[in-house]
Amino acid sequence: MPTWAKKLRIDPYVLALLATVVAASILPASGVAAAGLNIAAKVIVALLFFLHGAKLSREAVIAGLLHWRLHLTVLAVTFGLFPLLGLAISATHILPVSLGLGVLFLCCLPSTVQSSIAFTSIARGNIPAAVCAASASNIFGMVLTPLLVGLTMHAQGGGGFSLSTLQSIALQLLAPFIAGQLLQPWIKGWMQRTGRLLGFVDRGSILVIVYAAFSEAVIQGLWQKVAAADLVLVGLICAVLLALVLFTTLRIARALKFSTEDEITILFCGSKKSLVSGAPMAAILFPPATAGVMILPLMLFHQMQMMACAVIAQRYAQRVQEPVAPV
Repeated sequence: MPTWAKKLRIDPYVLALLATVVAASILPASGVAAAGLNIAAKVIVALLFFLHGAKLSREAVIAGLLHWRLHLTVLAVTFGLFPLLGLAISATHILPVSLGLGVLFLCCLPSTVQSSIAFTSIARGNIPAAVCAASASNIFGMVLTPLLVGLTMHAQGGGGFSLSTLQSIALQLLAPFIAGQLLQPWIKGWMQRTGRLLGFVDRGSILVIVYAAFSEAVIQGLWQKVAAADLVLVGLICAVLLALVLFTTLRIARALKFSTEDEITILFCGSKKSLVSGAPMAAILFPPATAGVMILPLMLFHQMQMMACAVIAQRYAQRVQEPVAPV
């Protein structure tokens, strides 16, 4: 089987996410169990961002920051183009209000880190710049995402921005991240010896958050409010959104005359949205009864972006390698 075909197969983790949704639909957590689950989710999320802070290389950040044009382009796509497209989609009113706001939330999120770097590597792009661009997107996203969520959803009648949400983001995400950065000199060796720990916490935290969010949403009548036809429509909208962003990002990179290696980095870092950051933020930004609905578009978009970028990365990897000019 060709490599691209193998990468198009559904990620087993996506099946785990679907199984979690099914489990929450059949056996939703309630009462004391739900309260305990929410506390556990907060602890796991804090640990996740602490580990991200401890892992992020300061050397890579300093080296990558020198390529400021590339990073500004990625940030402009992630926190500018995406929200504008989200507002345009929401303005059509073709989705129920809750799912329309979920698409808006998706558009306000930062980029992924691990997969952006991995696809850039496969495509033989500018890996140091990808490390910095994806990391910067997530760092800025801790502040920009709640601000954008408040601004865009207020424009659509979904409520305004609350300073308490920014405070929650700072305490649950930003503070652990900074702590990880500060302690990095002392725990760097331990992090290198336990490289799989971050991936385990990444995926485990999302499963816990998804189960908690969907449990509450199911108890509040999620599947009575969301029809199968609406889910199909959300999938189509996510596919169109991804195609628009991929095309526009590619045209922007070429119009600004970036090298092929930089173009690859801009394409992969600018076109993705992070489930790792999105699930915890949804749990903080939205009431428990609506958080489950909010991450439905994100879960669909996540799988689509992985499949599309797998094919694109292989196409880039097959090009004739040209000498890379130093940045």
